[in-house]
Amino acid sequence: MARNATNKLLQKAKKLKSDEFYTQLSDIANELQYYKEHFQGKVVYCNCDDPKNSNFFNYFVLNFKKLGLKKLITACYKEQTNDLFDTKETEHAFFYEYSGTENGYLNQADFVYFKGDGDFRSPESIELLKQADIVVTNPPFSLFREYVAQLMKYGKKFLIIGNINAITYKEIFKLIKENKVWLGINLGRGISGFIVPDHYELYGTETRIDDAGKRIVSPNNCLWLTNLETSQRHEDIVLTKTYAGNETEYPRYDNYDGINVNKTQDIPYDYAGYMGVPITFLHKFNPDQFEIIRFRKGNDGKDLSINGKCPYFRILIKNKRI
Repeated sequence: MARNATNKLLQKAKKLKSDEFYTQLSDIANELQYYKEHFQGKVVYCNCDDPKNSNFFNYFVLNFKKLGLKKLITACYKEQTNDLFDTKETEHAFFYEYSGTENGYLNQADFVYFKGDGDFRSPESIELLKQADIVVTNPPFSLFREYVAQLMKYGKKFLIIGNINAITYKEIFKLIKENKVWLGINLGRGISGFIVPDHYELYGTETRIDDAGKRIVSPNNCLWLTNLETSQRHEDIVLTKTYAGNETEYPRYDNYDGINVNKTQDIPYDYAGYMGVPITFLHKFNPDQFEIIRFRKGNDGKDLSINGKCPYFRILIKNKRI
């Protein structure tokens, strides 16, 4: 119950466009280490980030030369009314450009103020997006579909944080099925938590205050979504189970010609037909090894069922090598 309360609080705040849970520098570094080859000579845009508070800004400044970046742009949204994250240090939305030659990591005199509110959908922000090669940030969860759609519209490479449930959105799943986006390296407990303001009340067992006094909420239900390649996503899932002789372990669906597999590790290596696997399969999905067929629904348009009962959401897949 305590963990559910923590998750609900995070989701409630994320639905408010003005609220921001700050990503920890350690979580950013832990994920970005797998993509370093993509950043040489590139312009990075963090379009949901106040550089005064953003660890995405901190990470790219600290690693600017190591990554070989051309430029870093961070943009800050500013709602017209104050919210629980408002420090009142800046009254207007702004963006900041860093090219590695500035005196110090952050020069407030070089802030460029938007005429509008700095929303990622605003014309001013879109003009900055057009300049970027790669977008890296933690966007508003409640606008996740729209945010990803914008990135796809403008053909941008990206690495962003979202809720695990995002992979069940039809718009996002379609992109995964078409091999246009995929899950990053870390998810769930691999993302250790988000920094919240000092006056934010901490609930549940998945909260803590770190050695620096920062207050951390750890919902353990987030992932990285990307279209940047890594060698890890082309590693085969090691299959050790057999279907032949163990048919009773793999019941067939009532409304689809396929078998149910409860765990990714239980996928049989000798089954040539369709298989329903948990959505967590996507974290290990190798597009060279498997084909994604569809999500959740049988031939009748209803949820996949076994003897009239529906298991947890399933992704229908097929082994490409049989």
